[in-house]
Formats: sequence, C-alpha cells, structure tokens
Amino acid sequence: MDKSFKKEQFQTIKIKTSVVKRFRRFCKTMPQSQSMTLLIMLDFFENNGISPKESIGPQMRTLESLIKKRINGMIAIVKDIEKNQTKPTVAMLQALFEQNPPENNSLLVEKKVLQEKKQKKISN
Repeated sequence: MDKSFKKEQFQTIKIKTSVVKRFRRFCKTMPQSQSMTLLIMLDFFENNGISPKESIGPQMRTLESLIKKRINGMIAIVKDIEKNQTKPTVAMLQALFEQNPPENNSLLVEKKVLQEKKQKKISN
C-alpha cells in the first residue's frame, strides 16, 4: 500500500464473485495492492477521458497508421534536406578550405565538353 494511504480505513463494496476473481487475477500482474491497482485504473480513465464502455481498438489502429505516415513524411523531408542542402554545402565549404577546385566535375559537364578539355590538355 502506498504510504500516503497507510492511515486510511478500508471500506467494503459489493462486487460479484466472478468479477472479484478476475480483478484479483489482474492485480497479481500488477506490483501494487488491489486498492492501488483500482486507483491507477480510475486515474487512467479520468486522465485520458476514456469511458470503459468505449472501444478504442479501431481508433488506435487509425491513429497508429496516421503517425506512421507522418513519420515517413518527416524521414522523406530530412533525406531531401540532406541531399539538396547539407551535402552540397559541405562540399562547398570543403572546397573553400582546401582552395582546390573539385576534380570530379563530370557530373555537371556534358561529355562533349569534357572530351574537348581532355583533347586540349593532350595537345598542350
């Protein structure tokens, strides 16, 4: 029992035998006493605004799929930022600090222009 409830008196309530057996089995899975387990259950329902009569199964699945879609969207955004902003910026900063032009310009130059440059180097 929790220390703050130590001096409180016990009260009885009438509950059907089958329900009591089920509740006691559930309480054995919890590390608290029966009173604390019941208190935790009541707090859960009150804090989350859930009625025990409601079924939250389909709503939770829908919410889970919505969260997964948003996470996948965020991953796509981060990958796009990395690809289009971070890597080019890092390459530019490295080029500035090294003060050497990057040797691999073939990605941005047409093959004809690249071949002409090679021929000029060979002829010089």
